[in-house]
Amino acid sequence: MKLLIFSDLHSDRAALERLLDIEADYYFAAGDLGNWSRGLDEMGALLARRAPRVYVLPGNHESESDIENLCARYNLENLHGRSIELNGWHIAGLGYSNPTPFHTPGEYSEAQLAAHLEPFAALSPLILICHAPPRNTPLDRAGRGRHFGSTAVAHFLELHPPRYFFCGHIHEAAGVTAQLGPTTAVNVGKKGYLLEL
Repeated sequence: MKLLIFSDLHSDRAALERLLDIEADYYFAAGDLGNWSRGLDEMGALLARRAPRVYVLPGNHESESDIENLCARYNLENLHGRSIELNGWHIAGLGYSNPTPFHTPGEYSEAQLAAHLEPFAALSPLILICHAPPRNTPLDRAGRGRHFGSTAVAHFLELHPPRYFFCGHIHEAAGVTAQLGPTTAVNVGKKGYLLEL
């Protein structure tokens, strides 16, 4: 089974077309398809090419309702706050980011992120896909000594380590892979990551 996970396209149609040219069984868009909720229809029309095997999360640039409407229009699957089971693997998704200075549409408090993650604690084996990276890891480094990830995500990974973790949000860390305890973790960015199980 092949899963292609990507994030933070921000209306880059050419990047999305390249990703969709990759053969996979399932596709996971981990947030920020557009910018400030704009450009989603153009991206949705492209994603429809691989429907209904496409799962979508809202990033901090989209609201829950934006993604619900996008999925309904283009026969995509909304994974925000949900989990699915594929070939014996649990795949759980949580969009939105922790608060940013920019007050974007898709932000949760750390307490809200923790509450939304809690139902995934009992799932095993787990692949967790979030928009927000865990704080103070290579996945959220935006420059020397600058970390902007989520403490709630970091805490969840420590207490309930999934087998795999994928995120986006921090563009400077796109493509970074880290081993966080037993968890293989990747900031997938717009180039994406193909997971073969």
